[in-house]
Amino acid sequence: MKYRIISVGRIREPFYVDGIHEYLKRLGPYCNLELVDGLEEKVSPRAGPKEVEKVLEKEAGRIRSLLGNDDLLIVLDSRGRQLSSEDLAGHVAQWNGSGHSRVNLVVGGSHGLSNDLKCQADLSISFSLMTFPHQMAVLILAEQIYRGFKILKNEPYHK
Repeated sequence: MKYRIISVGRIREPFYVDGIHEYLKRLGPYCNLELVDGLEEKVSPRAGPKEVEKVLEKEAGRIRSLLGNDDLLIVLDSRGRQLSSEDLAGHVAQWNGSGHSRVNLVVGGSHGLSNDLKCQADLSISFSLMTFPHQMAVLILAEQIYRGFKILKNEPYHK
């Protein structure tokens, strides 16, 4: 199974880049995981709701252009389902056995994701009711995917 994390915002801070790449490296024996970032559309800080919605639709179009017909789409959204690490591991097991070619996990930018894209998703996940910077969310996601594989393999890491 191929996995892809799509971050609408660019991962810029070196400490996030280093952490994310560490988990991508650790995941090598378990799956093929790639990171795509930098799909964010420029928007004025004073943009109104209609302008923001147009921006979100442009970003959604960029995300959709990456998706194959047989791909799963998982979005991270504050209104999504909160999962334990064991629950996420269960989803990873299901995805691995699903027959789909790729799992795409999408982290939105500062304005989130378009409602249409969220409705299109196969699953919507929330890490917390708290808000995290998108770069941190990508790092947490990479770590949780790694943790999920370690749980599935019954290997020490998860306590």
